[in-house]
Formats: sequence, C-alpha cells, structure tokens
Amino acid sequence: MAFASRALRPFRVLRTGAALRCAGAALGALLVLALGGAAVPSLPTPLAHTSPALGADISYPQCRALPPSNVAFGVVGVNHGTSTTTNPCLAAELAWANGTAGGTAQPKLQLYINTSNPGEPGPAPAPAGWPKSGSTPYGTCSGQSTSACAWQFGWDRAAEDVAERLAPAARSAGLPTGANSYTWWLDVETANTWQPDTTANRAVLEGMTASLAAQGARIGLYSTARQWGRIVGSAPSTSPLAALPEWLAGATTADGAKELCSQAPLTSRGRVELAQYMAAVDGDYPCPG
Repeated sequence: MAFASRALRPFRVLRTGAALRCAGAALGALLVLALGGAAVPSLPTPLAHTSPALGADISYPQCRALPPSNVAFGVVGVNHGTSTTTNPCLAAELAWANGTAGGTAQPKLQLYINTSNPGEPGPAPAPAGWPKSGSTPYGTCSGQSTSACAWQFGWDRAAEDVAERLAPAARSAGLPTGANSYTWWLDVETANTWQPDTTANRAVLEGMTASLAAQGARIGLYSTARQWGRIVGSAPSTSPLAALPEWLAGATTADGAKELCSQAPLTSRGRVELAQYMAAVDGDYPCPG
C-alpha cells in the first residue's frame, strides 16, 4: 500500500534502461523461456561502457531485452519494484550476471532487493505482509505500526526473498540457492513507501539485515545521501547498518561515479564500495580499496 500523503516520494534513480547489448544466443534462449516464449525485440545500440572493469545493474524493466555483454559484473534486482513482488525474469538475469567477465574485486553476480515501510500509523488496515507477532530488538510485535513490527516486516521480506524468489530462480539457472553465496544490496529509495518515523524505517532495514546475516549473506546499502537522510535520518554507531558496505547512486557518467567513491558514506562506519551512474542501462563503478 502506498499512502501518497504520508509516504516520502520526491525522486528516484530509475533502473529503466531501454537499450541493451546482446549477450549471446544461449542467454537469449533463456530469456525467451523466461518470457513464456515471447520473442526478444530488436534493439538500438545499447549502453556504451568504456571499460571492461565496469559493472551494470538490471531488473524487471530489462526482461524484454538482452543485458550488456561487455561488463565485469552484474547486480540483479530480485523484486518487481516493491518488496513483496518478484522479478519475472530473475533466473535469466542471474544467468547473465554469472556469465559476466569478472576480473575485479566485485563478485560477478550480486543481488539487490527493494525495501519499504508500509506500516501506516492509525486505524488504516494492515498492509500486505505486515506481521502480527514477533520478538525483536525493538520489543514484541503485536500487529501495530511500531518499530518492533517494522523490524519483523523487514526480517520476513528478506526471508521471503531468499526462499520464494532467489532459491527457485537460482535452481532454474543452475546456480547456488543459498543466500550465503551472494552479496545482497538493500535498495533504499523514496519511490517506495516509507513513514515519517525514521526509527521505524531504519528498523525495517535492520530486520532485513539480520535475516540475511542469519543465513550467512553479505549485505550492503544502496541509496543517495538525500534519500537516505529523508528515509533513515542517521544510523547510530550501534546499529547493524552502521558498518555495511555502500553502493551510492546519483552520477550521470562513469567519471561522476568515480567521484562518488570519495563521497562521505551514509553511515558512521560505512565504506563506499560501488558507485552507480545512469545510462541506457545503469552502470556501476567499483571503488578502489
């Protein structure tokens, strides 16, 4: 549920690349299968990554196209834009990322998942997936719009992403099904539904982090400084978010992404590891260090 009058929605760095490079006949066949037999349309000249050391990130908007072939690593969106949905061509895109060139410190295949806090205060009906119970670091969840239930909501969504989304798609692609085989980036953007209570918003992310960490996964944060500030505010040094690696967005060129690597991190002990720049398909610059 999105409550426009209360949710934070000023802008978003969209991953909606329309032009993608052919990545080989085998992947093309897999994508056609993912689309239920639909033909992949012919495409104009795709993004121009200028270095094989760069990566790219794709998700459901690229389901009807072929991903770029000249990249070192790929970050694949697990969801269909919101935290309770599934990318319909996840298996095909996992296979693409696994077949990227490598050669950098970044894993060839990484994942990102949508995040949100739809728990609106007051008498509004509980949103889809909102927990009714749970014991959390914020106390006991009893189904209300509290930080405790927000934390449990985050835990549940991450567990669902692993069991109901990653596992079947990875199995179909012949890849490991466990969360511990991948880096998971938490996509924190104002385009999704958030509440004015930044503590509760942070609790969602902490619940997701705890859920993935319990399965041995590596977790990171994706956002911009502006969006992070509006959604989370700041994370205390004691928060499990405070030392996570970070993937910053907002650049429009690879050179601009390189500059993001030296920007202050979102959290007190974070380190900027990746920087995204917008293109026909968004590119990703691996930060040194």
